[in-house]
Amino acid sequence: MKDIIFDNFQNDVNESLLRHKSILDIITKYSESSSRVNRAIAKAVTNCGCIQICAEKQGIPSDETNDFNYELSNHLKGTLCDNCREIIENEIGNNLFYLTSLCNCLDLNLYDILLKEENKMSILGKFTLR
Repeated sequence: MKDIIFDNFQNDVNESLLRHKSILDIITKYSESSSRVNRAIAKAVTNCGCIQICAEKQGIPSDETNDFNYELSNHLKGTLCDNCREIIENEIGNNLFYLTSLCNCLDLNLYDILLKEENKMSILGKFTLR
């Protein structure tokens, strides 16, 4: 079922993309959409204030047990308000659209890429180190 949703989305994106068929258009629009996601998050902090970024050095265990089960902070405090959430969701949706357009242009299947990435994570687990 999930592959059908991905395939339908990928087909819908292919049919919807009218003006920006060139790989150059797609990669620049993808980059722009990524910047807009970042900007929307920054505005949630600076304009709205519904979230705060409180960054500090991550605490990593210094013992030699190689215990990777510690939790790192995401440096966020608060939760997104409904308005900021909607804006960020829209910007991430645009980003997904152009990512999918890029896959279409390069004849790549987004669902297959997702499965390969999930497989790497399940095999390597915490050792993917991302």
